Amino acid sequence: MLVIGPTGSGKGTLLAYVKEKIPGLVFPVSCTTRTPRPGEVEGQTYYFVSPEEFNRRIEAGEFLEHASYGGNQYGTLKSEILPQIEEGKLVVREVEVQGARQIQKTLPPELLRIVYVDAGSWEDLERRILARAPIGQPELDARRTRYVDETSFKSQASVVVNNPDGKLEEAKQAFFEAIQAIAQG
Repeated sequence: MLVIGPTGSGKGTLLAYVKEKIPGLVFPVSCTTRTPRPGEVEGQTYYFVSPEEFNRRIEAGEFLEHASYGGNQYGTLKSEILPQIEEGKLVVREVEVQGARQIQKTLPPELLRIVYVDAGSWEDLERRILARAPIGQPELDARRTRYVDETSFKSQASVVVNNPDGKLEEAKQAFFEAIQAIAQG
């Protein structure tokens, strides 16, 4: 199951909520070329690898999907996903739209469910983004461009969870119910 939505839509908050509430979900660890942030743990948060190692893994076909984002590379290892699916487990993965498009080409449609987290208009998201941390206009413009691409993917979602400002508890419940329904088949 893929979780997709624009930056600032609350994907991480919703995922943290269901991680605590629904036992047995599999949250695979991804690779990245970025430097670990304080509190991040190798093999739990990400597998932190050099750009050379990341490119070697691309060439070896080890990724189910990979993308560049914010000047760094990120990728989902097949070894973290495919064995779990084969065992019948529900794998939950937050991905960017470009990664979701790659996964759609790899996995059969019957194995793939997409939950899209919608937090409203660009103006709503811009307020959230700027409230989290100050960013420059070029980064904000880049996020707006991604927002347009990300919202175009909404129509391909199996489920859309609305997460407007001030409605987090309702969004948590809707996300929880969506995951439970997917898990039950």
